[in-house]
Amino acid sequence: MRVAEGMSSLVLMIGPGHTLRQAARLMAARKVGAAVVHDADSQGYGILTERDILCSIAAEQDPDIEIAGDHLTRDVVFADPGWSLDDAAAAMLRGGFRHLIVTSGGGVAGILSMRDVVRCRSNQHVTI
Repeated sequence: MRVAEGMSSLVLMIGPGHTLRQAARLMAARKVGAAVVHDADSQGYGILTERDILCSIAAEQDPDIEIAGDHLTRDVVFADPGWSLDDAAAAMLRGGFRHLIVTSGGGVAGILSMRDVVRCRSNQHVTI
């Protein structure tokens, strides 16, 4: 099975100026654990995860003041839609993260989470 078959093509995209509270509300409303942060003026794409927000709150930072651009991961591993799910899962395990931004033609095509990988694997083994 390929990344393109398991990824979500509906991606929550936010800007680096969103506060962590705004990001958390959007993530909760969409029931996702990560948002792709697009900064057209500098680094391109990054990712903000629920773990990033949790770490900020644990450090007693104010989620109404802290912004996504200061808490996101910029050193992102991008996946190709043609990768196998095994390759994607191995990249996540090597990097110690749970989400991959899937790119195609220089743009974001989707996002793949470890949950997506597990769901696809579980569906492959279900007999009807």
